[in-house]
Amino acid sequence: MRRMWSWVADVGVGWVRACAVAAVGLLIPAVWAAAVALGVAWGASNPWSWLAPLVLVGVGTFALARPVCRAVRFLVARWSGTVIPSGYRRPGPVTRLSTGYWWNGFGYERSSRDAVLDQRMRLRLGDRANARDLRFTAVLALTAAPVAAVPPAALVTMAVCGVRPGPSAVLLGAGALAVAVGSGPYAWRLLRPVAVRFLRPSAAMALAERVDELTAQRADTTVAQAAEIRRIERDLHDGAQARLVALGLSLATAEKLMDKDPERARALMREARAGATTSLSELRELVHGIHPPVLGERGLVDAVRAFALDSPLEVRVTADGEFRLDPPIESALYFGIAELVTNAVKHAHASRARISLAQDATGVVVEVEDDGRGGAKAREGGGLAGLGRRLAVFDGGVEISSPEGGPTLVRMMVACASL
Repeated sequence: MRRMWSWVADVGVGWVRACAVAAVGLLIPAVWAAAVALGVAWGASNPWSWLAPLVLVGVGTFALARPVCRAVRFLVARWSGTVIPSGYRRPGPVTRLSTGYWWNGFGYERSSRDAVLDQRMRLRLGDRANARDLRFTAVLALTAAPVAAVPPAALVTMAVCGVRPGPSAVLLGAGALAVAVGSGPYAWRLLRPVAVRFLRPSAAMALAERVDELTAQRADTTVAQAAEIRRIERDLHDGAQARLVALGLSLATAEKLMDKDPERARALMREARAGATTSLSELRELVHGIHPPVLGERGLVDAVRAFALDSPLEVRVTADGEFRLDPPIESALYFGIAELVTNAVKHAHASRARISLAQDATGVVVEVEDDGRGGAKAREGGGLAGLGRRLAVFDGGVEISSPEGGPTLVRMMVACASL
């Protein structure tokens, strides 16, 4: 009994999937058929009877090719778990320059909106994946889609035969029912091998995608460096530089008052000494923000432990032994950890955090977990998205698990070897 119900379920699920494959695969041929029908309806005497169908076929095929391919990838991933990379070119960052113009990777525009629209149009029209998508829609319409259309076509035939009397109609209806039931669990399965064979990106497309990714990373790095330089300049101008100017004025005044008012001169010198101490502290903090000395002297693990001691949270640090990495990687991971802990205090209102550092044969994995309220997401332009872009420069990545109510677990991975 259980086997029978399982078989019935397989038939029902297979029939639904076959209908989905047939609808997706025959969508563009349906546009072609509609174009031909339009040309026939207008008649041979109408000058638009041949031009309008051609325009409809061209525009409709190009506009529907990418949605059809995306739908096929979704169905294959959902039904079989096979993820087929799209290979589409990704848009790079749109950056505003000092001249006021916006650079989108192709040209300069006067506004951010115009730069984004121009970038999207150029990427859509110049993408190498367009030819692959158009080829795949033709292959799909000739292979998986007709096979998937067998079960629904058989059921339609059975329904038509059911309203017509006669032994031949009954016999044909019974045969159609047998075909629909027998082919239902299997008719849709041709979609996966066809999609894997013809829909995956080519080597040239993968190379172009990698070039776009590196271009975007270079632009992100340039923007981040410019922002960091501005921050350092601002901190120096508003902090240490102002104090050093005041220190020079105090010493000059004390020099003039040395003979006339020694007590006032000594008071000014004491103030100057206090200002020099404060300026030295600010310079040390500034240097620590650029590159902590303990990070260069003792490595990532000890630097993270020192950071945990100064954190307002109760932070527990665990490390899989002591290891040293390339300085740029250590710096990126250190400031990534610092940013995550700061977010846990500022946004998640956490009270405790755990930092784990481990290394294996493939690279380094750093986990930061807090007991905050959760809900953290990598939003475009946000800190977590920027962290992912910074680690992508080293072929790394970020994984975020942060349900509402917490806890939040962020995993940073970088492929590298220890020194």
